[in-house]
Amino acid sequence: MPFRLAFHPRRLRRLAAVIALGLSSAGCAVPHAPIDNFESFDSSATFSRTYAARESQTCEAARRTLLSQGYVVHVATADQVRGRKIFQPAPETHVEVEFNVVCAREGAAGARSIAFVNAVQERFALKKSRDSASLGVGAFGSLSLPFPGSDDSLVKVASATVTSARFYDRFFQLLERYLAGDPGQSFGPAAEALEIEPPAPAASQPGSARQP
Repeated sequence: MPFRLAFHPRRLRRLAAVIALGLSSAGCAVPHAPIDNFESFDSSATFSRTYAARESQTCEAARRTLLSQGYVVHVATADQVRGRKIFQPAPETHVEVEFNVVCAREGAAGARSIAFVNAVQERFALKKSRDSASLGVGAFGSLSLPFPGSDDSLVKVASATVTSARFYDRFFQLLERYLAGDPGQSFGPAAEALEIEPPAPAASQPGSARQP
C-alpha cells in the first residue's frame, strides 16, 4: 500500500506562508549597493578641461589626438568626436574602447571652450560551441557524439565607463600639444569667423596723382 502524506488545508496555508517568508528574507539578504556609491557628482575635473580656443579648434585637436593613438574616428564634427580602438589582452578576451569628445562654447565671447570626454570599455569573451553528430549503430539506434565546432562567437561580458583620472590626464595633455600647434579650422561658421579679412584699400592721399 503506497504511503501518503496528508496535510490539513490550514496547515498547507501555513506552510506556504512560511516558504514565502523564507524566500522574501533570502531576497532581502542580497546586498543592493545604492547608486550614490557609484555616482557622486562632486567634481568635473576628471572628464572635462577648459581651453582658450574655439570649440571647433578643440575638437580638431581631439580628433588628431585619437588618430595619433590608433583610434578609428568615425564621427568628427565641429563639436563632437568619436573614435574606437580594439585591444586583445588575452587569446580569448577582446576589449573595445569607445572614446567620446563633446566640445562646448564657454563664455559669451566664444573664445573659450570646454572639452567633455568619456571612454566606455566593453569586454568580450570567446564562447565555444560544440556541434553534435548522430551516428547510426545498427540495432542500437543512433548515437550522438560531440565534435568541436567552428561557430565560436564573442559574447559581451562587461561594459563600464572608464573612471581613471590618469587615463584622461594623458589624453588632455596630448590634446594640449596638438592645440598649441594651431590645428586650424575646417568646420562651418566657426572656421569662417577665424579667417583673416583682407586689408581695406588705402585711402587716396591729398595731392596724389589720379589715374585717368
